[in-house]
Parts: sequence; structure tokens; C-alpha cells
Amino acid sequence: MLNGKQKRYLRSLANRENAIFQIGKNGLDKNTLVSIDQALIARELVKIHVLKSCDIPLNELILDTLAFTKAELVQTIGKTYVLYKKAKEPKIILP
Repeated sequence: MLNGKQKRYLRSLANRENAIFQIGKNGLDKNTLVSIDQALIARELVKIHVLKSCDIPLNELILDTLAFTKAELVQTIGKTYVLYKKAKEPKIILP
């Protein structure tokens, strides 16, 4: 579980990054979830953007992603959310 100081630090790192995943009208399928999980293993911090064409509510998408990846939600701004999952050999050193 992340505390406030750690979330602030991760938000500052994510602020400079572009979203590497976009979820559209097809929503979350198994392949997308596996890709997000692999990206979390490789990068630890992933930004995901939900397009306007997606009919699934944002909260439901976030919960499905968190359940599959076992990651933690760092931030939600509009239709963009940021996930963090600590790697076995962490690249991001949290305060």
C-alpha cells in the first residue's frame, strides 16, 4: 500500500510520461490486460488513457485492470489513470 508521499512522487514521475495504452470501443480484452501487466513488470509505472468511444465506465475499467494486474492506483485525471506495481528488482526507488 502506497502512502501519500509515495503517491506524490509517482505522480510527479507520471506527469512527464505519455500514456502508453489507449482503451477504445472494444474495452479491456484479455490481450490488453496481459500487455498492461507486462508493461508494469518492465516499467513499474504505466499511464493509460480511455478514449471517448469506450462505453464502459472508467471506474469499472480501473477495477478490472487492478484486479488482473494486482497493481495500485496512483492517480486518475479525467479519462487517464496511472498504475504502479513494484518489480522484483525495483527501478523506481520510493521515498
